[in-house]
Amino acid sequence: MPLNLKNPLTFFDLETTGTNIVNDRIVEISVVKVVPDGETITKTTRINPTIPIPTETSLIHGIYDEDIKDAPTFKNIAKSLAKFLEGSDLAGFNILRFDVPVLVEEFLRAGVDFDVSKRKLIDAQRIFHMMEKRTLAAAYKFYCGKELTDAHSAEADTLATLAVLEAQVQRYDGQSVTDNLGKELGMISNDMDVLHNLTSSNMVDLAGRIVKNNDGVEVFNFGKHRNKPVEDILRREPSYYDWMMNGDFPQDTKNRLTEIRLRGLNS
Repeated sequence: MPLNLKNPLTFFDLETTGTNIVNDRIVEISVVKVVPDGETITKTTRINPTIPIPTETSLIHGIYDEDIKDAPTFKNIAKSLAKFLEGSDLAGFNILRFDVPVLVEEFLRAGVDFDVSKRKLIDAQRIFHMMEKRTLAAAYKFYCGKELTDAHSAEADTLATLAVLEAQVQRYDGQSVTDNLGKELGMISNDMDVLHNLTSSNMVDLAGRIVKNNDGVEVFNFGKHRNKPVEDILRREPSYYDWMMNGDFPQDTKNRLTEIRLRGLNS
């Protein structure tokens, strides 16, 4: 069904140096503008981010420093891109949480006015999540083809979860699992060690305030020190430990934090 448009609607996607909205930069932008009469205009531009692309990021999107060393910077294209997007609403997948904030940051750094407050923003991921529910009842219907009639009854929910996991293993056995950036995390298997590693292995505390990064290093998963090694922060900023210990954090989180701190003091 063709989209019913009053204004042009521009779909866009970014490839970046990483996932930090403030510090990372765009290395490629692809836009598809759909105008009300149905015409589409597609443009893809590689951009020199002026900072190195981490190897682990290049392995995901296939763009390396050498590929963009002669490409224009975002500042070089900012005015022409803003002109192309003038009067257009914006659409994409997960653009509200990542692509739009990153794009706005780039325009601000380039000194080009790009006001999204007067544009409609359409995020297909939000629609996907709203319509394809992520509840146990929805999973039971999807995987087992049955209605969960006693939802929120502990026994019914437990039995339904067992049936869902059995169906998931049967459906996905041997299929690879990737993260949101396309990086392969492993493969579904009827093996509880494998399933644990896929779903829980990076957790340090049960609340998820501390997790392990891809290198197995414990890092904070919230606040101003997100993605920074816990040991490094506790060494450089001892008061952060006191703040967390006196704060409204679960006791399990405080216990794990103390274990890491003591290990650092003894190393």
